[in-house]
Amino acid sequence: MEDLEPSGGNAPAPRNEAFPPRREGGARIGRSLSARDVQTYVLCEFLTEALVWFMVVFSPWAFGTTQEWSIWTMNAAGYALAGLLAVKAGIRWRKAYRPPSWETRTDVAEDSSWPFCKRLLAWATAAILAFCLASALNAQSSYDPENMILMPRDHCVKWLPHSLDSVRSWAFFWNYLALAGAFWAVVDWLPGKTAREQRAERPRVGGREEASGRGGSSRGFPARLRRLLWVLTINGGLLAIEGIVQRLSGSGKLLFLVEPSIHKEALTQFGPYAYRSNAAQYFNLLWPVCLGFWWTLRRGAERGRSRNQLALICAGVMAACPIVATTRAGSVITMAMLALAGPAMLAARFLPGRHPSAGRRRHRAEAPREHGDAEGARGHSEPARGGLRPAAGNVAGLLGLFVIGALALGLGLGWKQLKPRLAEREVDEGFQVREQMYEAARPIAEQYPVFGTGPGTFVSVADFYRKPDEPLWWEQLHNDWLETRITFGWVGSALIALAMAAVALRWFDRGGIHASGRFMVLCWLAMAGTGVFAAWDFPFQIYSVLFLFLIICAMMANLSGRAK
Repeated sequence: MEDLEPSGGNAPAPRNEAFPPRREGGARIGRSLSARDVQTYVLCEFLTEALVWFMVVFSPWAFGTTQEWSIWTMNAAGYALAGLLAVKAGIRWRKAYRPPSWETRTDVAEDSSWPFCKRLLAWATAAILAFCLASALNAQSSYDPENMILMPRDHCVKWLPHSLDSVRSWAFFWNYLALAGAFWAVVDWLPGKTAREQRAERPRVGGREEASGRGGSSRGFPARLRRLLWVLTINGGLLAIEGIVQRLSGSGKLLFLVEPSIHKEALTQFGPYAYRSNAAQYFNLLWPVCLGFWWTLRRGAERGRSRNQLALICAGVMAACPIVATTRAGSVITMAMLALAGPAMLAARFLPGRHPSAGRRRHRAEAPREHGDAEGARGHSEPARGGLRPAAGNVAGLLGLFVIGALALGLGLGWKQLKPRLAEREVDEGFQVREQMYEAARPIAEQYPVFGTGPGTFVSVADFYRKPDEPLWWEQLHNDWLETRITFGWVGSALIALAMAAVALRWFDRGGIHASGRFMVLCWLAMAGTGVFAAWDFPFQIYSVLFLFLIICAMMANLSGRAK
């Protein structure tokens, strides 16, 4: 901020190369940037981080965010994040302010210099929100739950997205709007450089060498991304420990506080989740990312610190939880992911993408020994002695201990209750019950193929398709892919698939924060595991699981193997 203070008299203020103005010719020249503008921007960044941390911690502990009070608490935080993002975007646009960022832009004057996948993701987000809004505004009917009838509404345009239950679609739109605001607030906040990172680079600007790569930091990940991953890791570890302790105690109260209206037995719950499968979905989505975070810490300048092993321990405890929770699908998916994690990390060696400054860092690490540079020796002696990468045998041993430890903990505490549930008869009965539901629900998708029945309307229309001899019909279909096709149709489902593809392929695009192929492979593994789970359950219908999924997607939207 000291570089932005006005100079005395009528002399022009010194130009700050960190925040170049917009060029004339095509782009609008912003008004003069004041110190108050920068202070406002920094305050918005601080509040954004605080709100993101709050949402990450609050969402699973608030009983999975399945009640109205917790959903609207999260929505309020999401709207606040969207407001902070709007203030920051206004300052950047009106004052031509370009804050220090790890995100590489090919043209400092154009915001459209985002990589293709990121722009595609922005358009897909806007299209999904527009689809939900149009469905709610253009509702064909509303549902009367007391009389179980659909009450028609006038002025429905059939060639536009429309809903069969306006009330449910409006509720989903407000939820998705808050989630979209939180998602893009995190996407915008993560690449920013902290004050310490800016000070660390300041002596090198204009000198012999530039900072250690424009696409990331010398410590593996920038500070903001590391802090967010630490919050996710520690919070997930504490959540896992609480769930295990609660299961061992035999308590039927969630968090030892509240007895749910359904699933009153301890065996059907886990931690703050009244439905144990939702807990398994949360942990299976998180622990591969935490494992990848540990790997990144091992490779970075923080290698050798004992606290790095905390990430590995937390990931191992979380990986054991789906087995301890005795979920059939969750346990099978966990074991499959544990079996694939090691080979996937080894296969990641053949993925394209290498940090553009890796060679320069290696050269600087070796230079002190050759030339006796005292300052260089102080700054790089530790990486030169230890090497930039951990020994392969040591890491392979730790990964082996991780897999064995997670399986031993999970099977040791949960196998006695899980074994009967994995019996062939039990599995067959479970599949038969759900297949009956799918068979009854598929005609809905066939009758409303294009725009679906409207976001969130499955529970409203399901009763009209239930078989007369079917005694039970759940609020969720236990198949998120089929339920999405029913409620969003092919148009909405294609938009969602487009957004997910943009996130998954972002790493192959240019610019952004550099991430190793191993970290990304584990992120893709987490997404794939959740996708498989969604074929037999409803992870994307649970606010806390969906929010965690979006947080991981927000990180992936900033990561690239071509950070140059």
